[in-house]
Amino acid sequence: MNTTPQPDPRDRPARLTVGVVGAGRVGPALAASLQLAGHRPVAVSAVSDASRRRADLMLPDVPVLPPAEVLQRSELVLLTVPDDALPELVSGLADTGAVRPGQLLVHTSGRYGARVLDPALRAGALPLALHPAMTFTGTPVDVQRLAGCSFGVTAPEELRLAAEALVIEMGGEPEWIAEENRPLYHAALALGANHLVTLVAQSLELLRTAGVEAPDRMLGPLLGAALDNALRSGDGALTGPVARGDAGTVAAHVTELRRHSPGAVAGYLAMARATADRALAHGLLKPELAEDLLGVLADGASGPGRPPGSPGTPGTDGTPGTGDTPEEDQ
Repeated sequence: MNTTPQPDPRDRPARLTVGVVGAGRVGPALAASLQLAGHRPVAVSAVSDASRRRADLMLPDVPVLPPAEVLQRSELVLLTVPDDALPELVSGLADTGAVRPGQLLVHTSGRYGARVLDPALRAGALPLALHPAMTFTGTPVDVQRLAGCSFGVTAPEELRLAAEALVIEMGGEPEWIAEENRPLYHAALALGANHLVTLVAQSLELLRTAGVEAPDRMLGPLLGAALDNALRSGDGALTGPVARGDAGTVAAHVTELRRHSPGAVAGYLAMARATADRALAHGLLKPELAEDLLGVLADGASGPGRPPGSPGTPGTDGTPGTGDTPEEDQ
């Protein structure tokens, strides 16, 4: 019987064998960045042809194995599967005895904190939630983008230093997120990044419809400046017809969107209403113009947009149009 004292995994040398369960866009990039820091990827699980190609591109010569075998070979395991699949995966690995005591088990879900790893914790694993606040392409450029990337970090207090050290080794910046705040944290990132892609894609399509030959070249400087201004000044960066209270322009927008891109109308109205509320709250939108504007948005939500002052729409002087009463805030 071996009586040699075993070192605490939290005090062991930093160079670890690394396994990846789920070769989506995130896992191979994180493993490749850990490899640059001196760790050694030893196994990856991949199901689809696309994930196998991605693993081969990002982690050449690393064998593709079933998840249980990945855990068997690895001291540090990255669980990089979709959020909804994570709880079942963790439970399954723990129930089958795949999890080893002292194994660092890291998931990259933004939604969950460390508690989703409780089944593995009971099996002796060391649970870490490290979510990179970055969008991934599944190509080597992702490793470069991790430089300076913030990570949402959640872990037991005794593992906090280990979690932060791993993030720093990947080139990131650790940002501690309390367990109960993980869903809100993730919602904020999705609101900013995921919805931004949809908005930009819609804008590109509409510009092409309007005859713009290079919509990406037109939007690039504008969006870059808007993002920089928003990060610097928050709501103080709001500009455009909604923030100015140009109800007639907004009504014209709604009319054209209904004609050329009906699917974009609901999103335009929702964002315009949110913009109006924020601009009004921060004193950028004059109250006397807000009533007219909000009436146009309400009218746009219920039917075809019409210029202010026409029957059934608010008047241009800020008073209700014929047959209308001011809308209550819903």
